[in-house]
Amino acid sequence: MPDTTSRPQHRDSTIRVGRRTWTYARRVETVVATGWWMYDGIVPITVRVVMLDYDFWYAVGAADGDLDLDEVPQLNPDGRLYYVRHRPGWSEGDQYFWPDSQGFLTLAEAVAAAEATISGPVSWE
Repeated sequence: MPDTTSRPQHRDSTIRVGRRTWTYARRVETVVATGWWMYDGIVPITVRVVMLDYDFWYAVGAADGDLDLDEVPQLNPDGRLYYVRHRPGWSEGDQYFWPDSQGFLTLAEAVAAAEATISGPVSWE
């Protein structure tokens, strides 16, 4: 099973859509699993599962003004979602995180999705 320890990255944020406002006092992005896969069988690429305390795609929709009036963030009971990042170009601590997946309610679902998406086996740390 992947290692689930990492240092969280905190950000303050407020999302406003029309008259509605959502304030996230702290946004947490924590790498909870890291692995490697071989692109084309020769180039090692990092794959990460990142836990967020907000719904990334909901926040994008809110920022773009594309939400339905009854749309709400889809979080697990702990107020978190897990996202997969399997393309090069982001490392923990970078200013902006952009996932390569939908949000998953559990770490196990995100790990399974990463392994199903990548064309080759993942070696988890």
